[in-house]
Formats: sequence, C-alpha cells, structure tokens
Amino acid sequence: MSIRASSFGPVVRFVIPMLVALAPALSSCAESATVVPAPTLDEPAAAAVASETAVLAGGCFWGVQGVFQHLKGVKQVLSGYAGGSKDTAEYETVGTGRTGHAESVQITFDPREVSYGRILQIYFSVAHDPTQLNRQGPDSGSQYRSAIFSMNETQQRVAQQYVAQLEHSGVFRRPIVTKIDPFTGFYPAEAYHQDFATLHPDHPYISFNDLPKIENLKRLYPDLYRATPVLVGSSHAGR
Repeated sequence: MSIRASSFGPVVRFVIPMLVALAPALSSCAESATVVPAPTLDEPAAAAVASETAVLAGGCFWGVQGVFQHLKGVKQVLSGYAGGSKDTAEYETVGTGRTGHAESVQITFDPREVSYGRILQIYFSVAHDPTQLNRQGPDSGSQYRSAIFSMNETQQRVAQQYVAQLEHSGVFRRPIVTKIDPFTGFYPAEAYHQDFATLHPDHPYISFNDLPKIENLKRLYPDLYRATPVLVGSSHAGR
C-alpha cells in the first residue's frame, strides 16, 4: 500500500506520523529536479491549433496535476487513470496494481503558447523522476509508473526522439524507464482527487513531495510559470 493511499479516514492517524518521521528523506527526494535540454524535435508550429491534449503518468497524480496547473498555456489538467479499462478506473481498484492503469493526468493546452515538446520537458525535468521503475518517491506499484500515452503519430515520434535525446545527453545517471504507449482512453478520477495540491497544501504528502515540484517549476522555468493555477473546479470534477 502507498503511504498516501487513503487521504481520509482512520488510516490518517497512521499515515501522518509516518510522514512526519520520513519528512527529511521525502523532502530531499522531492526537492530534486533535473535540468534537461529542450527537445530538438517538436511539433511544427505552423500546424498548431487552438487546443491539444497530452496524457502523462508520473507517479501520484496529485503532484503532476499541480505542476501542470501552474504552466502557462495550459487550459485544464484532470487527474485520472489511463492504460486500463473503464470498468476498473476506480481509485481503490487501481491501487491494487492489477488493472493496467497508471495514475495519469490529461492536459489540455494551447500549442500556440506552449508546445508538446515543452510539456515533455517539464514532465521529465520537474514533474517526476523518469528513472524510477514502477514507483515514484514513496509510492510503489505499476500504477505509479512513468508513461506517455501518445495521442497520435506526431506525439509518439516527438516523445520517442526526446527520450533518445535525453539518454544520449547523459543528464540522468540511470536509464530512463518511461514507456511510450498509444492512447486507449482516459478516465477522470474521483472528485476529491481533483485540484488536491491546491486545496490541501498542508497535507503532509503534498508539502513534502509536491509543493517542491511546483517551486522547481518556478525556479527553473520562470518564463513558463504562472502563479495562479488553472483549476478543474466543481463543474469538471470526476465521480
């Protein structure tokens, strides 16, 4: 079980003391970020339309959603599940690690303001550690894997070349384990997961693991950072 597996209920009495005890290690892990070069291959600007979608998985969706909600050019970020079927797209079920799903985010963005390649640069640099296999920080299991779900051939090609570029550059000490899979569906997570990092900044998991990611976005990419996040809101919340 992930140490953040339940956000509410009696388990909190166990989770919070554990997180407090682990605070130094968790904070150190979360504060790290890797400066990576921009992709040499990106979507052609001339082909850009007003709206595009990217689906990415990089560990707990709370933090990944929080990072991209602070990125200029992003219109909406939904936390949810991708990689499995609709009938198993439920938090406790996905948490078993047997559904094929990964905790993911669906990012709707304006490619005239921020390109798909720049989305991936933030993903590999700030949002998660792409060298961790079937885990991310304190969370373990295939539901926390690193994965890009390409929406079309162009996204697939950009992602594949970017991974090859990053591997060749040697910016990461360990191999990149990110999988690039074709998109088969995205299912929004339950309402209480949406905007979680913004609504619960004092939650121990958020303060130790996710707020440092947002600070890294601000520090490393000030030209792309926006202080006010774009939130899902009650009208777009999941089940």
